[in-house]
Amino acid sequence: MKCFCLVAFLAIVITQSYNDLGVEAASGNGFVRRKGVQFILNGKPFYANGFNAYWLTYEATDPATRFKITYAFQNATSHGLTVARTWGFRDGGYRALQTAPGRYDELTFQGLDFAIAEAKRLGIKMIITFVNNYSDFGGRKQYVEWAKSQGQVVNSEDDFYTNPLVKQFFKNHVKTMVDRVNTFTKIAYKDEPTIMAWELMNEPQCKADPSGKTLTAWIGEMATYVKSLDSKHLLSTGLEGFYGDSSPQRKASLNPVAANVLGTDFIANHFFDAIDFASIHSYPDLWFPNLNETSRLDFLVKWLEGHMEDAQKILKKPLILGEFGKPSNTPGYTLAQRDAVFNATFDTIYASAKKGGPIAGALFWHLISGGMTNFEDPLSIVLSDNTSSVKIIGHQARKLGLIGGRGKLSHKIKI
Repeated sequence: MKCFCLVAFLAIVITQSYNDLGVEAASGNGFVRRKGVQFILNGKPFYANGFNAYWLTYEATDPATRFKITYAFQNATSHGLTVARTWGFRDGGYRALQTAPGRYDELTFQGLDFAIAEAKRLGIKMIITFVNNYSDFGGRKQYVEWAKSQGQVVNSEDDFYTNPLVKQFFKNHVKTMVDRVNTFTKIAYKDEPTIMAWELMNEPQCKADPSGKTLTAWIGEMATYVKSLDSKHLLSTGLEGFYGDSSPQRKASLNPVAANVLGTDFIANHFFDAIDFASIHSYPDLWFPNLNETSRLDFLVKWLEGHMEDAQKILKKPLILGEFGKPSNTPGYTLAQRDAVFNATFDTIYASAKKGGPIAGALFWHLISGGMTNFEDPLSIVLSDNTSSVKIIGHQARKLGLIGGRGKLSHKIKI
């Protein structure tokens, strides 16, 4: 109880200090729109410098731990961050959002309601993902198992993309999400400008069809369906960004070899009118464990520049680096190596942004609050630790904020 009171007090102090600076809330209260290869908010360019926090709904399900969401968001806004990416799913299992096809736990849904309401109050936009490619928190595997329990003949998780009943399960979830009325704000999700965008899936893959055609067909169908229900919000895929048969040169020069069997195609998967912006992730340490640090950094820059060029010239859409980071369990890891990854990432993005280029920002994986040991992992970052990496994050936010016309942000407020 003492911890909660202290955090609540600090949250009030920081909010007041931030307002005293005369700084407009980073996100404003309008819908983020797309104009060519840029995002626009209230008539100005908008840059999505932010973070992943997949745990928001889980922790907010229990009112006693909701202060962790407030604490994390206050830390984020004090560093000028504008976007949080989080899960709009938890299929089966403990604290499930969707306990069975079309059945939802109201307390868990209220947890997501709270996260959105806090983001709204504190000036953060949200990107919310509908389902997971992996079995963590249910994902495609859980959907296929649900269909199997109802007598469907399904053989693998990749039947998620083709089985009619499974596809209907997913569409039903999408409809439930966009039609949901927030119990705190009383605003339907589809009408909530705090939500910047929806993502179809976290890192979609389909190994059953390495050509990418199966996944492309599914994205086209589901993107059209989402837009039929919600035309106000932006939509993306959640892809990692691996190239396919539509870009043989990029596939040969940029893809990790293991990615060529994942059934994705960066260009084809994003070419639909209903997909508003392109998504990529970047984990050179995981993709190229045998390369040295210099080679990984070189790849990182080439990975970003290649996708930036294709977003500009082929897709003609904005691009977001939806996940990136430097794992602390990499052999020989030092904080300086993490700093180098963040600097290389942010410098490449800023160089594009200041020229009006397509890459609109990066969301590091992942933000936690101090003491959240249950979500701590080799990629987690605690902003209140005020490490050199945290200072780099804040510096990037300040630079992008100036391009976006948000004025000079102060980063002296820390907790």
